[in-house]
Amino acid sequence: MMGRLLLFFALLCGAVLPAQAHKPSDSYLSLEVQGERIAGQWDIALRDLDFAIGLDQDGDGKLTWDEIRARHAAIAAYALERLSIATDKGACLIDTDEQLIDDHTDGAYSVLRFHVTCPSPLASLTVNYRLFADLDPQHKGLLRLVHDGVTSTAIFDPAHARQSLSLSSPDRLQQFGAYVKDGVWHIWIGYDHILFLLSLLLPAVMLGARGTPSASLRESFIDVLKVVTAFTLAHSLTLTLASLSLIALPSRWVESAIAASVVLAALNNVYPLFRGRRPLAAFVFGLIHGFGFASVLIDLGLPQGALLTSLFGFNLGVEIGQLCIVAAFLPLAFALRGTWFYRRLLTGGSVAIALVAVVWLVERAFDLKLIGA
Repeated sequence: MMGRLLLFFALLCGAVLPAQAHKPSDSYLSLEVQGERIAGQWDIALRDLDFAIGLDQDGDGKLTWDEIRARHAAIAAYALERLSIATDKGACLIDTDEQLIDDHTDGAYSVLRFHVTCPSPLASLTVNYRLFADLDPQHKGLLRLVHDGVTSTAIFDPAHARQSLSLSSPDRLQQFGAYVKDGVWHIWIGYDHILFLLSLLLPAVMLGARGTPSASLRESFIDVLKVVTAFTLAHSLTLTLASLSLIALPSRWVESAIAASVVLAALNNVYPLFRGRRPLAAFVFGLIHGFGFASVLIDLGLPQGALLTSLFGFNLGVEIGQLCIVAAFLPLAFALRGTWFYRRLLTGGSVAIALVAVVWLVERAFDLKLIGA
């Protein structure tokens, strides 16, 4: 009976989690104010556009340049119907210029270049962003706005689709808060990061000092603190280095390594691979997870000043989201540690996590889709 439950759990996780285990759906909107005219560029993932309007004409699962070029008009129409820009004096007119393709850290993107003509004077802009709002409630639009050499940012989602941005005095506190919130959300929907962390935390309430079978609450807290601190230091380091473009790794390598880290962390609960060195494992693998976090900021292409503010806010949000998970986990795990359910969860649940992560690893390493999204 237990084996059937574990198999069901693994299949359920495999059906639900892989679709959201990769980098979340983002688009990158850049607006540069040039007098009464605005030069714009909008980078939208081809995989998202294919899902929305169908780019793969022959259904072979691969996108060619001819297929994308044939849908240029449809791409521009679909995107610009879901973007409006206005000033205090009225609506702005948006016209397309050209369409290209560019590679981001998580794949190929359609690059839509356009220009915006607005009634003068330009003191503020009201942007209404509705891309994929009806298809993906988790989609976010990351805006970079440049005016007189000053860069400001904003993050759009279905709950914050309409925002007013001052050109003369950008609200830095609001921008910082937006990236804190995005960091929290990024860790909460990053199931691979969560499963890695939980796999390392599951044994924390089981083994106390000198190998006793049950840890005290203090011992469990210290063990959790060591693991979380190691993971935090590591991913904060590589998040910073990658966001500042000091180190760059191919996205497929990073995503595959993250999946492999989940496999190893889970299997450690079945067979002791790390042998009491879980904090060290958290640090080593946390270095890889930091590169995964950094993809959001790398693709936005912010200048140094704006990047540092966004980087600090995003990293703070990741830590807040992580601490919320730990705060929910530790009391519950400690309360259940002596039960049959928790012992089965430690081993059987870890096996199920490892199976799900193996699917992720194969999908990412070989660019396959084993389970439909």
